[in-house]
Amino acid sequence: MTSLLTLADERFISLTTFRDSGQPVSTPVWVSRDGEAIVVLTPADSGKVKRLRRDPRVQVTPCGRFGKVSEDAQPVAGTAELRERPADVERARALIRSAYPLESRVVLGIERLVERLRGRPRKTRLALYIQEAPLDAL
Repeated sequence: MTSLLTLADERFISLTTFRDSGQPVSTPVWVSRDGEAIVVLTPADSGKVKRLRRDPRVQVTPCGRFGKVSEDAQPVAGTAELRERPADVERARALIRSAYPLESRVVLGIERLVERLRGRPRKTRLALYIQEAPLDAL
């Protein structure tokens, strides 16, 4: 059985949130650990944030870079807490940067460059702190 905290050692996890209808929506994300929680950094205007504001239940599963989950992967149920305070977001950003030193700088750097070229403001990000919940909680 996979525990939530062991998923912080994965390169990518599939983060599943739930629509109003209960339909799952999965997204591959970078992950790190902060104490007894795993941490994800995400744009504040993302679909997952909208869904989590309504329903904090999540399911996380190890996956590949493009979200492919292997048949033998074990999902872990969790509850996500949205954290918007700048100190929480900066802590999450630092944790992600330490886990993905090159990738985070390249990907987020390209994102900022595209925003500047298009004359758009920098994306606001939120930290998701996910703690384990019983699988039957889903």
